[in-house]
Amino acid sequence: MLDLPVAAPRPLAGRVVLLSGAHGGLGAVAAEACAAAGATLVLLGRRLPKLNRIYDAVAQAGPEPLLYPLDLEGAGPDDYAELADRLQAELGRLDGLLHCAADFRGLTPLEHVDPAAFARSIHVNLTAPWWLVQACLPLLRQAQDPALVITVDDPARVGQAYWGAYGVAQHGLRALVGMLDAELAGTPVRVAGLQPGPMRTPLRARAYADDLGEGVADARDRAAACVTLLSAAGAAHRGAIWDAAATGSLPA
Repeated sequence: MLDLPVAAPRPLAGRVVLLSGAHGGLGAVAAEACAAAGATLVLLGRRLPKLNRIYDAVAQAGPEPLLYPLDLEGAGPDDYAELADRLQAELGRLDGLLHCAADFRGLTPLEHVDPAAFARSIHVNLTAPWWLVQACLPLLRQAQDPALVITVDDPARVGQAYWGAYGVAQHGLRALVGMLDAELAGTPVRVAGLQPGPMRTPLRARAYADDLGEGVADARDRAAACVTLLSAAGAAHRGAIWDAAATGSLPA
């Protein structure tokens, strides 16, 4: 009897996932992994040429994705509402939101940070992600098993000197995960955080030049965690922040 090859499991088959920061260090590899897992992706990022390059890789890995250029710095609540309306009109559903977007310009003493730059960083790294989530929640509520996943940085690291508004915003994102989990406990929407740990990405390079430490992972090593949290298996991490560089989850 001929043994036929067994198809690889596709835990995100049939799911529509919106991925912000799609051309970033983690976002790009998470997009490929999610597509290979069967998800139809909406790739959100501020640079269309970079989105186009990610598009080609994602289309080869799985279902054809959609591109949605949007600059978190300049977008307002109405822009996010329009995004949700277009998702409803063109795809009819949203099963997952994976927020990977982040902006960090370098280590600077708080005393010397330009006030406008501080406010901008808080907005891009905290206010804008919330506006995005808020606009998409009504659509997520309509899904059978909706997942909201927010990536966060290590508070012990970014709470130290010189991390500025980025560090402050990261602490805010962790609080947001906990608040949303408590408020959405009686709904199908499950909220989780992902702390991927140190990765070789352009963002980290702005803080650590020539960072080749043994504890620094390739971003591809964290992409599977994104798939898990967006899939049915992610229910085990509901309300927690998963420290992907260690074992287990951290309470939100």
